Amino acid sequence: MRRGWRVVPWTTDVRTVHTIAALRAAVIAGGRAPAFVPTMGNLHAGHLALVHQARLAGGPVVASIFVNRLQFAPHEDFDSYPRTLEHDAVLLREAGCDLLFAPDETELYPEPQRVTVHPDPALADVLEGAFRPGFFIGVCTVVLKLFNAVQPRLAVFGKKDYQQLMVVRQMVRQLALPLQVLGGETARADDGLALSSRNGYLSAAERAEAPALAKTLRALAVAVAVQSGRRDFAALEADALATLTRRGWVPDYVALRRQTDLAPPQGGADEALVVLAAARLGRTRLIDNLEITP
Repeated sequence: MRRGWRVVPWTTDVRTVHTIAALRAAVIAGGRAPAFVPTMGNLHAGHLALVHQARLAGGPVVASIFVNRLQFAPHEDFDSYPRTLEHDAVLLREAGCDLLFAPDETELYPEPQRVTVHPDPALADVLEGAFRPGFFIGVCTVVLKLFNAVQPRLAVFGKKDYQQLMVVRQMVRQLALPLQVLGGETARADDGLALSSRNGYLSAAERAEAPALAKTLRALAVAVAVQSGRRDFAALEADALATLTRRGWVPDYVALRRQTDLAPPQGGADEALVVLAAARLGRTRLIDNLEITP
């Protein structure tokens, strides 16, 4: 038994609290700052891998489930985003989570949120930020509120949301927040599709096609390696976009960027790159990325 954390007997669920006051009381009772895994719920193996990673860091683990309205545009799927709290609690218990923070909207936003966090436009207004204006303002605002509520010593975010991980790391660094941000590797299905809560929106035919996004990124990464002398990045990006379009996708972007800052590469042979993509398949928007090591 981890002292101070299992304060009620296990039933079928992890212990769940719904208010910041109850969360802080549990954290104080635990006696050690926790590792933290923030999520929007509808959990899959990728989320649970982040919980396992947090557990390996030692000490108690807190996860949160909150569907954050601030990061959804009016035309996006806030109302229909899957909410599966009871099942998620069971999965978190099995993964080794000690405490689940599951606030309702009025708990985190008891009044209109007039104070928001505006991340660096050079990092946040490109790629996802360009196609989803205001998205990272919503992300940073809720993540900072969650950090303030949980007061963790470290937090784990998945690399599937690569730009989000970088934006959060920059926020933590520049605001001198006293925690470490770890990145968890992207979890994939056997056919290569990056695991995502939105994969459940796909029809059977779309699910069969969906691994083509990861395959396209892998092909682009191979082309980068093969063309290391010429490195015609714009042409490689255009080829990948055309490939997806021919297959019936509607891509927002396929972009080669530097891993350090998501700026366009300069062509140096020693640059560590990442290729990022977002594309719609039917009504479902999928994102993926692949790091390319020099």
